[in-house]
Amino acid sequence: MIEKIRNKFEELFGGGGDIRAYFAPGRVNLIGEHTDYNGGHVFPYALSMGNYAVARVRDDKKIRWFNMTYPENGVQEREIDGLMPNDNGLWYDYQLGVIWAFQQNGYKVTRGYDMVMAADMPAGAGLSASASIEELAAVILKDLLSIDISMVDCALMGQYSENKYNGMNCGIMDQFASAMGKKDHAIFLNTDRLEYSYVPLNLKAEKIVITNSLVKHSLAGSAYNERRRQCEEALSDLQKNLDIKTLGDLDEEAFEEHKALIKDPVCLKRARHAVYENQRAIAAVEELKSGNIEEFGRLMKESHVSLRDDYEVSCRELDILAEEAWKLPGVIGSRMTGGGFGGCTVSIVEDREVEAFKEKLSHAYSEKTGLTPEFYIADAADGARRLELQMSPQ
Repeated sequence: MIEKIRNKFEELFGGGGDIRAYFAPGRVNLIGEHTDYNGGHVFPYALSMGNYAVARVRDDKKIRWFNMTYPENGVQEREIDGLMPNDNGLWYDYQLGVIWAFQQNGYKVTRGYDMVMAADMPAGAGLSASASIEELAAVILKDLLSIDISMVDCALMGQYSENKYNGMNCGIMDQFASAMGKKDHAIFLNTDRLEYSYVPLNLKAEKIVITNSLVKHSLAGSAYNERRRQCEEALSDLQKNLDIKTLGDLDEEAFEEHKALIKDPVCLKRARHAVYENQRAIAAVEELKSGNIEEFGRLMKESHVSLRDDYEVSCRELDILAEEAWKLPGVIGSRMTGGGFGGCTVSIVEDREVEAFKEKLSHAYSEKTGLTPEFYIADAADGARRLELQMSPQ
């Protein structure tokens, strides 16, 4: 991949100089969905799939780029000064948003760069291609321009840019997983305090399988922002009588005791998901640490039901994938993953049943939807980083 990108880079922008290579992964979330903007816990990991780039710093304030995944767009360029927020939702707006976010937060972006990039992950599949692009831009700025910024702050710059530049009110999970991933580990993250630990994915006889429904989602244009507003309304109602900062401050018992404070029945449903899902994530991680993978799987199923019924961010295709997976032998757990309204499910499947799982689920899904799903075996990988780049042949 990197060799192809470098060849394209030299074709478009010429060889020579300090050409560097970078990678930023997508992510899959095992449990803890729509909790990251509610002060709760999440449990994602960085994928071995993501976005790759080859870049070289310039002497002026111009950025030029070409994306091999969207070659029809050709080479584009911008001045790094004077960037203005928009909600176009185009891939390069996520890159430009990070440059803008660095500037807005006092980091000196003094020079531009030339860049060619390409992806080996599907866009619009709920695996956080946008956060991958953001963290790719962040690590390029950090490394090429020698900006003194931690990888945690790179994640925060990605979230800030998506919130303020792209108009998508996401939480921190996606950017944090892309920036801070660790091979063979998932990240147990308290999103309120940004406290985190790495948990080994010690699956002895199981694989994690991602199933792409092929229904693309567009979160900025969906009801995602509305869900956040509904949770904020529920929190505001609760705060009239409770000294809490976020919905993540409540456990199930406290929520049930005080839920009558929430006036809007829809907001109550949203808050119930946020509270119960946070507690599920905490419990699920403890079960995984204890080796109780069956209980982890049961909590995954509960998570999907809550996302379907209380948070209403699933869709017919995701429900079919999850519900058909629950029927199959060797399936420990299965649920939708990501923001919802399309995208993927994540399943834990016994090794010996993986091929049968793919065959049977594909058949059932095709019969009901006319679509043929895609499957990925999802290994946990390191986060955004500079890669070693071999010298091109003379």
